[in-house]
Amino acid sequence: MSKTLWLTVFGVVLGAVAGWFYWSQWGCTAGCSITGSPINSTLYGGFMGGLLLNSVRKEKKKEQPTNTN
Repeated sequence: MSKTLWLTVFGVVLGAVAGWFYWSQWGCTAGCSITGSPINSTLYGGFMGGLLLNSVRKEKKKEQPTNTN
């Protein structure tokens, strides 16, 4: 598996744990669509964590063609 995929999976797991922790400590009990439910908060956190760590990747340098005249 590539390094980018591992970072994305790690971000999803870390974000899901953070989402659940946020719900358990500060989540509201009524009227909130994301933090009102532990499942919604966990899924949202996992999604955001995956997006965040998926965007952190090193781009490969492209070799510049040499001009031989």
